[in-house]
Amino acid sequence: MSPKKRPLDSSPAGIWFRWNKRNSYSIAALLPLVEGAGLADGPRDGIMLYSFATAQAEEVYREVAGSKVKAVYVAGGPHPSARPEEALRHFDYVVIGEGEETLPELLGVIRGGGDPEGVRGIAYRREGAVRITHPREHVDLDLYPPFKPPIFSPLEISRGCPWGCAYCQTPCLFGRRMRHRSIPVILRYARCYSDLRFTSPNALAYGSDGVHPRIDKVERLLAALSDLGKPIYFGTFPSEVRPDFVTEEAVELLARHCTNRTISIGGQSGSDRILKMVGRGHDVEAVRRACDLSLAAGLVPNVDLIVGLPGETAEDQALTLDLAREVVGGGGRVRAHHFTPLPGTPLEGREPAPLAAEVEKAMGELALRGVATGRWDAAGQR
Repeated sequence: MSPKKRPLDSSPAGIWFRWNKRNSYSIAALLPLVEGAGLADGPRDGIMLYSFATAQAEEVYREVAGSKVKAVYVAGGPHPSARPEEALRHFDYVVIGEGEETLPELLGVIRGGGDPEGVRGIAYRREGAVRITHPREHVDLDLYPPFKPPIFSPLEISRGCPWGCAYCQTPCLFGRRMRHRSIPVILRYARCYSDLRFTSPNALAYGSDGVHPRIDKVERLLAALSDLGKPIYFGTFPSEVRPDFVTEEAVELLARHCTNRTISIGGQSGSDRILKMVGRGHDVEAVRRACDLSLAAGLVPNVDLIVGLPGETAEDQALTLDLAREVVGGGGRVRAHHFTPLPGTPLEGREPAPLAAEVEKAMGELALRGVATGRWDAAGQR
């Protein structure tokens, strides 16, 4: 749904979220917490709130720099959280990390003319110097709504990830301790949907510490959702699952309770050396096993792969191509992405490995067959 169709194109409070399709999930979580805020498709007078990732940073900076309105600019999201000093070249304030508690408090200070020094989890400038306040504790998800009608997003059931993969911003933004919305709270918001979709760094880790599966809690969640009588899409886009969490019991639960007949598996590489280097915590055999178990349960595996990781050799890339061919040969599909160094990650600043011409050609052939999607060339970095 586009902003033009939403009854939020005015703001009695003079506070505006800069809405676009790429930040809609973030705005859905924060809009209920900012009374009187509206959605804008560009800068407006008042207080402008932006949330953006690295791929959108330059575009956002150009928009703010070229704006002629009288506004206080506040940035948040993955990129500003990792690079607050950079964002402050264009913005007045940066919300670092989660915004549910920080943003409303900061807005109160801005509107009241108070001192931002006491607001935890922000960055700002004072007399030309960057000030970063004490970090804020991660929030209890049960205390905050995932959305407020008429702005919807997939139901966020978990945040955080203990693995700390070298390319991933999730631990930087949300921490390495998994937190979960409770089943009663999930059910309360699930009743607002016609069909149920979820966001989670690992859907099959629901209720667990993210390392040791708690399939009993996943079962309780899915059984409770099934009682609502709505289509359930779990373990598929926009979330995924770790291959080492895919068990016979897990896929049986998905097949029994869920509408989706696909499962999104984070495989990432066909090279055990690369998987170890980036800290994935599983091997290639776990990906193969997850695909086999999924297919046996009637679920088509969609396996995410990354090419061009720093230190990757032509041999590593050939192994990833072999895995891709193995996945599609068994009846699955692959989504391939070219590595992008993201700020705040251990691989920040590292150059992507060049993609071997034969691997690029072979991936293109898989795409032409309709069994591979994504952008795996250097132009596809994002």
